Amino acid sequence: MNIQLSDHFTYSRLMRFVLPSIVMMIFTSIYSVVDGLFISNFVGKTPFAAVNLIMPFAMLLGGFGFMIGTGGSALVGKTLGEGDREKANQIFSLLIYVSIGFGAVLAVFGIVFIKPISMLLGADEQMLGYCVVYCRILMLALPGFMLQNVFQSFLITAEKPAMGLVVTVIAGVTNMVLDALFIAFFRWGVAGAAGATAISQCVGGIVPFFYFLRKNDSLLQLTKTTFMGQALLQSCSNGMSELVSNISRSIVSMLYNLQLMKISGESGVAAYGVIMYVNFIFIAIFIGYSIGTAPIFSFHYGAENHLELKNVYRKSLELNLATGGALTAAAMLLATPLSKIFVGYDAELYAMTVRGFRLYSLSFLLCGFSIFGSAFFTALNDGVVSAIISFLRTVVFEVLSILILPMLLGLDGVWYSISVAEGAALIVTIYFFITKRKKYHYA
Repeated sequence: MNIQLSDHFTYSRLMRFVLPSIVMMIFTSIYSVVDGLFISNFVGKTPFAAVNLIMPFAMLLGGFGFMIGTGGSALVGKTLGEGDREKANQIFSLLIYVSIGFGAVLAVFGIVFIKPISMLLGADEQMLGYCVVYCRILMLALPGFMLQNVFQSFLITAEKPAMGLVVTVIAGVTNMVLDALFIAFFRWGVAGAAGATAISQCVGGIVPFFYFLRKNDSLLQLTKTTFMGQALLQSCSNGMSELVSNISRSIVSMLYNLQLMKISGESGVAAYGVIMYVNFIFIAIFIGYSIGTAPIFSFHYGAENHLELKNVYRKSLELNLATGGALTAAAMLLATPLSKIFVGYDAELYAMTVRGFRLYSLSFLLCGFSIFGSAFFTALNDGVVSAIISFLRTVVFEVLSILILPMLLGLDGVWYSISVAEGAALIVTIYFFITKRKKYHYA
C-alpha cells in the first residue's frame, strides 16, 4: 500500500514510511565501515589512521549536499502542501543543477589544497602520502557524492523512500564488492579503498538523477527552470543547520584527532576511527528517522493540518527515547566484539578501543532528540532555530568539552566529551520545543 504525505500516521504507518530512510542511512554509513575494515586488516594501522585523519575533510565538502537536500526538500514539501506542484518541480530542478556545479567547484578546491590541509590536520611524514592519495580520488566523485546526499531527502519528498533505499543498497553493495576486489585481491591499498568509495558514490547520485530526468510516477520531476534566487537562498538557509552540523562534525573530528595525537599518538587516532565507524551506523538511525519524517512535517505545516503535526511530533519523541535506550545498551554489549573485528591484531590498541567505546556509548541515550529537533525545525522552515541547535550541539558544546575534559581526565576525557556535549544540547532542544510549540501548533 502506497503511503502518502497527506495520510494520518499511526505508529505502524509511520515506521513503514521512515524505515527505508533509516536503512538507507545505515547502508550509507556501512560504506565507510567496510573501507575501514579492509584498510585496517589488509593495509595496516598507519594507512588506517591516515584515512581517519583526512576523512572529516571529505565529509565536510560533501555536507553541502545535505544542506541543499534537507533545506530544499523542506521548501519543496511545503510548496507541494500548498498545492503548487509546478513551482515545486522548478525549485527541485534548480537545486539539483546547482548541486552539480557547486560540487565540481569544491572538487577542484579539494584536489589543489589537500596536501597543506593534511599537514594542518596533523598528518606526519608517514601518513601524509596516504591522506593525499585517498582524498584526491574521492574528490573526483564529489559531484556524485553531493547528488547522493541531495537525493536522500528529495526521494522521500517525492514519496519514493523505497527507491531511495534500493539505490543506496546498490551503491553500498558496489562499494563492498569493489573494496574486496581492489584492496584484498589487487592490493591497491588506500587508493583501492578510495576508488571503491568514489564509484559507489557516483552510483548513488547518478541513478536517481536519471530517474527524475524522465517522466515518472513520483511527485517530482526534473524540468526546465529559471534562476530563483529567493528559493535558493531560502533552501540554503533552511538547510544551514545540516551544513553547520556536517561542517562542525568534521571540524570536531579533526580536533579529536589532534588531541588524540598529543595524548596517545597514532593508536589514539586509530581507536577513535573504530568508534566513529560504529557511531556512524548508530547515529544513522536517528538521522534516517529525522530525514524520513521531515517531509511529513513540511507537508502538514504547509497544509495547516495541526492535528497531524501534533500526532507525528508526539510519536517521534516516544520513538527517539526508546531507540536511544536500546542503542546505548547495544553499544555496551558490542564494544568488545566490534573492537576485536577492527583492531584485534594489536592488544594495546584493542584495549584502548574497548574502553573508549563503552565511555562514548553513553551519548547514544541523548543525541537522538537534538538530531530530531534540528531536522524538525528545518522541516518547519525555521532554519534559524535549527541552526542554533545544530551549532551549539556540534560546535560550541563539543569543542569546549574536547578542549577542557582531557586536561582533567586525560584520555578518558576525550571519550566523555561527546556525552557532556549531548547533554547540554538536549537542554537547548527542550527549551526550543517548549517555546516554539504555540507558533507552529505541534504540541
